[in-house]
Amino acid sequence: MKKDNNPILLGKEIKKTFISLDEAVKNFKAVLDIQEIGIITSVGKGVVRANGLPNAKSGEIVTFKGGNLGMVFNLNPDSVDIILLDKSKTLSSGDEVRRTNRVMDVPVGEALLGRIIDPAGRPLDERGRINYVERLPVEQEAPPIMHRDPVNVPLQTGLLVVDALVPVGRGQRELILGDRQTGKTAIAVDTVLNQQKGDVICIYCSIGQKLSSVTRVIAKLKESGAIDYSIGVIASGEDTPGLNYIAPYAATSIGEYFMRKGKDVLIIYDDLTHHARSYRELSLLMRRPPAREAYPGDIFYIHSRLLERATHLKSKYGGGSLTALPIIETEAQNLSAYIPTNLISITDGQIYLSPQLFQAGILPAVDVGKSVSRVGGKTQLAAYRKVVGDLRLSYSQFQELEIFSRFGTQLDENTEKILVRGRRIREILKQNQYHPYSVLEQIIFLLAISYGLLDGIEESAVSEFKRLIREKKEDRLVGIEERINNNELLSPQDEDILIDYVKEIIQSMVQGQ
Repeated sequence: MKKDNNPILLGKEIKKTFISLDEAVKNFKAVLDIQEIGIITSVGKGVVRANGLPNAKSGEIVTFKGGNLGMVFNLNPDSVDIILLDKSKTLSSGDEVRRTNRVMDVPVGEALLGRIIDPAGRPLDERGRINYVERLPVEQEAPPIMHRDPVNVPLQTGLLVVDALVPVGRGQRELILGDRQTGKTAIAVDTVLNQQKGDVICIYCSIGQKLSSVTRVIAKLKESGAIDYSIGVIASGEDTPGLNYIAPYAATSIGEYFMRKGKDVLIIYDDLTHHARSYRELSLLMRRPPAREAYPGDIFYIHSRLLERATHLKSKYGGGSLTALPIIETEAQNLSAYIPTNLISITDGQIYLSPQLFQAGILPAVDVGKSVSRVGGKTQLAAYRKVVGDLRLSYSQFQELEIFSRFGTQLDENTEKILVRGRRIREILKQNQYHPYSVLEQIIFLLAISYGLLDGIEESAVSEFKRLIREKKEDRLVGIEERINNNELLSPQDEDILIDYVKEIIQSMVQGQ
């Protein structure tokens, strides 16, 4: 007989079980679970008011029936105002509201890479739950000044006009602004695509955008493989104003986790115009006093406390960086409007996109005269400083002279040279979307312009010249590229090699004609 089937042994085991149950009953002590449960008194579009939550805290998460989430926003003497993070169709007056005793937070960790989530941390990509390591509050204090290091490492966007004339550094806040449909998101997406060979983690935060637009961006990231080092935090125009309001703060908390781990992070807020409108909508619904353009008085503060979190930390505090590229939309090129001026004053520079340049087919439509980088120039690779020279000045002169030349006046020889050079600069700065240039390619283009090597070819042939440069990579350039990327100055020998290489390309074009 097997030991397991021995009736005597089985009886002893059953007796032990009954003894342990008896002991458990004797030792059991009832514990009261005290919960604050409020009652909804009114339901509005994206907001509710509730009574019976006297100890609720500002920013605390509350739950409604069906698991819907809300966040405490206003603390009134006898009630609380709650912004909804889910749609309110199922809510009605008299429903219960339960406290969770935790502030609004978001999951963080390596598991988020390649995932698309909403600002509450819920997955939107149908790839199952996220195995996060911890949760961080969406609202956190910006690092103190003494914890910050100077911005000294470039963030290459792959866009020649930006990297050469409006450079961005890791830890900088560079505003992208322009009228509707001028290519603002395209610049941000191209910057993400250009990080494929680098070590930058990218976060794309969509605020109030159309789902079709967001879907196109995500599809492009997946198609190019950039999704592997990217995270999408999506709050669309179909979501509640509350979810749109917390979106940039949630995305920033995710980025701060990686920054404190010593990694470089790029975060794109697309766009803060919709964020400001969502906050205005919530404030008006809660009867907060309106100020200029019906925005509440603290509209400046909601963006300043967000963008101050972007920085470059000292090594003893992690050594990582968080670079912010906020996007805002202007109306009729009005840069002096309320929200644009607020954000221009907060950020470290701006990239302005002109609708006139866009309509003329000059893409990216960056207006060099109105764009500036207050920090990035110090981070630019040494090779750029030698070849860029007075490119900005000569291009601005060309733009002014071109306007006068349209009157048909006779021009002197020097003016003709400026116009010829300027037209080729404009052609060299043109760039197709989703085709970022490497650092070496950019240096070659700038070298060809600064030495006037393209003055002898037709303006229409500049695009062919750029194509040949991209296709004909030679072994003799490998060492030069490494030295440029290591932030070494362009030596006279390297310069001569590159000039000879450009001349050979131009010669082959002439012979091909």
